[in-house]
Amino acid sequence: MRLAHIATLGVKELRSLVRDPMMLVLIVYSFTIAIYSAATAMPETLSRAAISIVDEDRSPVSARISAAFYPPYFMPPSFITQSEMDARMDAGLDTFAIDIPPNFQRDLLAGRRPAIQLNVDATRMSQAFTGSGYIQTIISDEVTAFALRYRAVETPAVDLMLRARFNPVLKEAWFGAVMEVINQITMLSIILAGAALIREREHGTIEHLLVMPVTPFEIMTAKVWAMALVVLVATAIAITVVVQGALGVPIQGSVALFLAGAGVHVFATTSMGIFLGTVARSMPQFGLLLMLILLPLEMLSGGTTPRESMPVIVQFVMLAAPTTHFVMLAQAILYRGAGFSVVWPQFAALAVIGAALFGYAWMRFRSTIGAMA
Repeated sequence: MRLAHIATLGVKELRSLVRDPMMLVLIVYSFTIAIYSAATAMPETLSRAAISIVDEDRSPVSARISAAFYPPYFMPPSFITQSEMDARMDAGLDTFAIDIPPNFQRDLLAGRRPAIQLNVDATRMSQAFTGSGYIQTIISDEVTAFALRYRAVETPAVDLMLRARFNPVLKEAWFGAVMEVINQITMLSIILAGAALIREREHGTIEHLLVMPVTPFEIMTAKVWAMALVVLVATAIAITVVVQGALGVPIQGSVALFLAGAGVHVFATTSMGIFLGTVARSMPQFGLLLMLILLPLEMLSGGTTPRESMPVIVQFVMLAAPTTHFVMLAQAILYRGAGFSVVWPQFAALAVIGAALFGYAWMRFRSTIGAMA
């Protein structure tokens, strides 16, 4: 009867979730609007940056430089005078202001290496950092191409050919969408499992379970599989409808293999949610614990910053976190089209971590139930 008990209790959890409108709203929002907004509003993206140009040379080369700035990276440039430049920067009207000096073309053709001044509003840090590199590259390319028409320029012996793998257009939304799906899987699986246990305590139904012929193992397993099922179904819909459909992100590998990996990951994170639910006595306490746990899991897993950029001790400690292995697994499958022969170490690590978390959470849950009995 153990499997029948687990199945019946799991169906009860699903019915309880359906009767909780706020949780349903959270699930729908997390796997639709949250993914779309995070993917299309990446902070490092340069989009429609405000730029103005002070053209004191008014020559063909300065006109060529001015014409090189256009959407979607920059807004059409505003042509201003030198006296207006500082005032516009102070008022926040421009992020970038370019000052092309007088006689720039004459000095360029004479080989005097004239300088162009670039003023940047560094309070807009994300655009300032990325946009400065864009502007330097654009101006350098335009000046070099112009100079080649008028005087002999030594051709470099080596020409760098850039080939971007897995994201050839360097579109941040392709990366951001998948990483946000990973973050939402982790967050929702922990929240749903922990909230299911706390909801039992707050509604007083945990006492009803204690008088039934069920064991703590059956109660906990039912919560794990029910919440895992909800998260996996929502993930499949998000990958198909939001990531591939609305955002047009090409998925290189097998979605089924990714969902299998997500299932092992959710086994670990739902167990973590059960453990947090036994520690917290109310939903506000659970929310505070969630912030302490969730932020390090997401920030240090390698999804936001490559693990190689972190201190060695952080890399070593985070190997004990399921999110680290899930991020490696998801990126390998969805970005690079890896098969099971490549990602099986991550599957194994997630299974071991999940089993350890489940066992520890079960012991904690059993002692909590015993204390209430």
